[in-house]
Amino acid sequence: MSNLSQSPIWAWLKAEQNRQNDHLELIASENYVHEDILKLQGSILTNKYAEGYPGKRYYGGCQYVDCIETYAIEQLCQIFNVSYANVQPHSGSSANLAALHALIKPGDKIMGLSLLEGGHLTHGSPVNFSGLWYTAGSYHLSSEGLLDYDLIMEQAMQFQPKVLIAGYSAYSRTIDWVAFRKIADQVGAYLLADISHISGLIATGLHPSPAGYADVITSTTHKTLRGPRGGVIMTNREDLSKKINSAIFPGTQGGPLLHVIAAKARCFELCQESTFFTYQKQILLNAQALSERLQHHGLKIISGGTDNHLLLISLADFEFTGLDLQRALERANITTNRNTIPGEKRSPQLTSGLRIGSPALTTRGFKEKEMVMIADWIADAIKNNCDPMVIADIGVKVAQLCHEIPLTRPWFV
Repeated sequence: MSNLSQSPIWAWLKAEQNRQNDHLELIASENYVHEDILKLQGSILTNKYAEGYPGKRYYGGCQYVDCIETYAIEQLCQIFNVSYANVQPHSGSSANLAALHALIKPGDKIMGLSLLEGGHLTHGSPVNFSGLWYTAGSYHLSSEGLLDYDLIMEQAMQFQPKVLIAGYSAYSRTIDWVAFRKIADQVGAYLLADISHISGLIATGLHPSPAGYADVITSTTHKTLRGPRGGVIMTNREDLSKKINSAIFPGTQGGPLLHVIAAKARCFELCQESTFFTYQKQILLNAQALSERLQHHGLKIISGGTDNHLLLISLADFEFTGLDLQRALERANITTNRNTIPGEKRSPQLTSGLRIGSPALTTRGFKEKEMVMIADWIADAIKNNCDPMVIADIGVKVAQLCHEIPLTRPWFV
């Protein structure tokens, strides 16, 4: 095919564009990027190979991409108040892979929150490299769904990990980095802070920063940071920075994705604008509005609420599953994801929970008023056992709301 418009790829792309415009995006890890990021990620930088690091490349012609990567590093260090950073990881998982590779050897012990209770695959899941290459143990939440630091201390003392991981995929409360530092020191472990979900809140001071407490910090650059899909690693320790760089290249990756690094650099610029703080503050207000309204309807929220951008609805007392509710809401053009909850009794394919988040809809321009409406619709779907007629009615209301508040430039092209 000589013309892209004749390819089915183009038709699918346009269909996805329509889906994003016509759906309410409540997946906590998704967001809409600025048009500048789309331009950079689709730029001619994708043509350039540059194995190595600025000033130490294994290819010629890197004088300009060196400037871009150096600038990205400088901006990232400034935002998070760290001394060293690596912007080459292709994802948060790649960042965690390299961080563990830099800190310990295969077979050594690592400890993170149980995947079923809100941890991440790369924090020690037995089906992931982190659980296959390392001896993984888990700490657990309290019966209220909260981090119990005394309990974690006991569990860490018993397991004796060499790396203690803090930072989660489905935890809605503030993390006490000081408490984790004390636990890590008590057992002689490195503290790895994975801030992938809350990096935007940390960048604006709306959540405490692990800088100064964690030995290594990893993050994605999308989610609340609202940048391109990718990862970063940060530290204040020069000795670890050299190991981290080696763990990325040549340890686990080849040539960096320079078009993505340029997009990351622009993301870091945008994070330092005053409007970004306003945006992050609205993320919190919107998540709290969702949580409070759902609880008003008598629904159980794990941990009793949220301090960040996400929350978990418990369906443990209902016959239908998280998957059932996810699929029903998708028929109404509300996109969510099922999630396990503490004390999960169903399989990970079904689950007893639904995770929802506010970053994407906040980017779209939604505020508390719209979040209350959405919470009402979710509650209607649950209380009416996902009745097709109720779901169809919700779909009509969603269509009207999407028409009233469409995705617009510069956040959507």
